[in-house]
Amino acid sequence: KFGESLEGKALTYLNYLVEGAHRMEMLISDLLAYSQVTKSTDSESQLVDTNLVLAEVQKNLATLIEESGATVSYSELPVVQGDAVPFTHLFQNLLSNAIKYRSERPPRILVTAKDQGDSWLFAVQDNGIGIAKDFRAQIFGIFRRLHDKKEYPGTGIGLAICQKVVERYGGHIWVESEQGQGSTFFFTLPHAATTT
Repeated sequence: KFGESLEGKALTYLNYLVEGAHRMEMLISDLLAYSQVTKSTDSESQLVDTNLVLAEVQKNLATLIEESGATVSYSELPVVQGDAVPFTHLFQNLLSNAIKYRSERPPRILVTAKDQGDSWLFAVQDNGIGIAKDFRAQIFGIFRRLHDKKEYPGTGIGLAICQKVVERYGGHIWVESEQGQGSTFFFTLPHAATTT
């Protein structure tokens, strides 16, 4: 409201306040999501169609997808046992990261699932900037960031949320990537996933 009437240090400080408040809002939101996926639940697991989860995620990210020129495609995905909310967090974090850490090319994201007998192997593949081999394990730690906040905004909680969701249902998550060559995030979910 008063931004246009301020100048010099006053305007600089106002910008610091606004940016700080925005970062705090993102941090609180991400911490809330993290706490939700880490707490155990006594609610009965349901059958969740991951095709519908991914469709909902695309709606949630519609503006980001449009602005970046991203293309999201996926093969027929399975129905799994669990809760749609954590699975939404999982896919939304993976897709938004694929868009955020893009190269000069428009993002291309492919989501697939393969039946491995006792579990489903999901893959979220992108054509982004990739991840150096030395950093692949640490990216799943809470507040772990590989890039400066000014270059790539975020709280460093997204992949920790993904790991907690997958582990909650007895699965495992990892990444295969080469710097400059894109990344593929893999995760497994058992056919009859149960919460722990």
